[in-house]
Amino acid sequence: MNSSSPRQDQETFNPFPGDRYDTPEKTQGSFFNLFGIRFSFYLRNFYVFARAGWQAKHTAFPPSVQISNSKKNFSIIESCGGKIHLRGLLNLDKAEGPVVFIGNHMSLLETALMHAFMRPHKDFCFVIKESLLHVPFFGNIMRKLGCIAVGRANPREDFKVVLEEGTEQIRRGRSVVIFPQSHRTAVFDRTHFNTIGVKLAKHANVPIIPFALRTDFLENGKWIKDLGPVDKNKPVWFEFGEPILVHGNGKEEQQKIIEFIESRLTSWGCRIAGDASSQIQEQKEVTKN
Repeated sequence: MNSSSPRQDQETFNPFPGDRYDTPEKTQGSFFNLFGIRFSFYLRNFYVFARAGWQAKHTAFPPSVQISNSKKNFSIIESCGGKIHLRGLLNLDKAEGPVVFIGNHMSLLETALMHAFMRPHKDFCFVIKESLLHVPFFGNIMRKLGCIAVGRANPREDFKVVLEEGTEQIRRGRSVVIFPQSHRTAVFDRTHFNTIGVKLAKHANVPIIPFALRTDFLENGKWIKDLGPVDKNKPVWFEFGEPILVHGNGKEEQQKIIEFIESRLTSWGCRIAGDASSQIQEQKEVTKN
């Protein structure tokens, strides 16, 4: 089901005008922090999450509501002591019409936050794992947004689904957000970053907007992946690059996207697979454990 509504609805509410945003130095904390940052974060985040799931199932769920819910998640992170930084927001308007967004994937924070600063510029849907459609509340949201679901058991079939359904969404004027990694991880590994996003952009004849993110403020859990530790000392970063047009077989564009992501992650203090400093850090952690 397509949740898109008139562009005017999206333009009436943009919580992050301009090209950048940084959490103010003095941000009020929450009463719930007294019971622990992790408890405070999950309690309030789940409330927003459940409410959004109910809205997606029972209401029109227009972009303004999606943006508002996402902005609430910003406030939760900041009131837990987290710092959020956004860069390159004006690049979202440099390509007319729909695009393919391609970036790395770290945690659940991506889908919780991206509506607040992307949806005022572009209507979009995600490419997600098919199993997520069966998650309570979350599945309602993903269905309402018209997200593209893939099984990940058959890469060839997944490629066909993304190409066909992605092209159809783009034809309707909607952008597509793709995380080409096989799973969420704090360590970026270019060998696990496939070319499906570039191939979709080429097939649909639309630009790519690369993005890099750091969201290990919310870490993956050891026993339950979606309920990991919260580390307020790890800043949240999102940055968008200039639009890229695909020429030829797309290898050059794929390399540009990877280099954009790696350069930003490096500047933010994140680890890159194969990097010497990352290998040293991994050895220290193995020794420590």
